[in-house]
Amino acid sequence: MVSRRASVASLLPPGNVKARFYVPETSLGSITLGQDVQLRCDGCPGPVAAKISFVSQQAEYTPPVLYSKESRSKLVFLIEARTSPEDAARLHPGQPIDVTLK
Repeated sequence: MVSRRASVASLLPPGNVKARFYVPETSLGSITLGQDVQLRCDGCPGPVAAKISFVSQQAEYTPPVLYSKESRSKLVFLIEARTSPEDAARLHPGQPIDVTLK
């Protein structure tokens, strides 16, 4: 039984699937919008092609850390990459992936 107005299912259209990953501050200079990346996941038959669609302008720290010159290497930036709708069906929300920059 489902109560009234409760969600039964939540659907994510393939066009809305994106890979979110973080890169260290030292690698940010080699990242550009539109850059090709390869996504790999456990159980996937092969790599999934994607393009970087978002690069965060703000750094985040991998918690817990206090800012100092020595901790600069712990700065990371959020990156998002989108696949084609056909390839999106091969990935699942929340699934761990490995990303290779091209």
